Amino acid sequence: MFESKGGVLLIGGLGFFLLAFLANGVVPILLYRHIPEKTAEEVVNRRILYQFEELSRRYPESFEAAFGEVSVQTCAEALRLGRQVYISEGCWHCHSQYVRPVSNESRRWGDVSRSEEYQNELQRPVLFGTRRVGPDLSREGSRHSNDWHAVHFFQPTLVSPDSPMPRYQWLFDGSPDRPNRRGLALITYIQWLGSWLDSYPYYEDLQELEQEDF
Repeated sequence: MFESKGGVLLIGGLGFFLLAFLANGVVPILLYRHIPEKTAEEVVNRRILYQFEELSRRYPESFEAAFGEVSVQTCAEALRLGRQVYISEGCWHCHSQYVRPVSNESRRWGDVSRSEEYQNELQRPVLFGTRRVGPDLSREGSRHSNDWHAVHFFQPTLVSPDSPMPRYQWLFDGSPDRPNRRGLALITYIQWLGSWLDSYPYYEDLQELEQEDF
């Protein structure tokens, strides 16, 4: 059997699978086993707090009903819920969260993803994604304003005319200017992605971005 063409392909396939398992599973575990996994509170930084506070100013009634006030604890709460919404709505089917070191992907999506970026509860399990119908979201935070994301989730074609993305109008209480708790959480989670990088715009840069979106 193993001398046949099919046997050779079988052995080769199993060998490559084992190699991939070792390279992508076992080796990272061994390299980073001494680094503790951070909690959502520990990965809240000033950049995502700025975005979270901006949400409270944009949608004061919705925000107060959903999270009360801005703090590290409420931001972490929103991030946990936002990730759950992201998973439950199937966003990971069409969007990856892994910039691969091939085909000049860093020119499109930013720096190649590093293992240490995934050492926190908001990245476990890692949402590598199955395909890229939409863009990779590893560096999505701050690329668009909170208002843009709200409209995009409510009716994607209003901001991206050719978008195949479905509407998520149940994340709002009637209109894009009234995101509910799940909608605010999802926006927070999206804006958090990449916020740990120095390339993430901050304060003045974010304010300029908001003015350019519409």
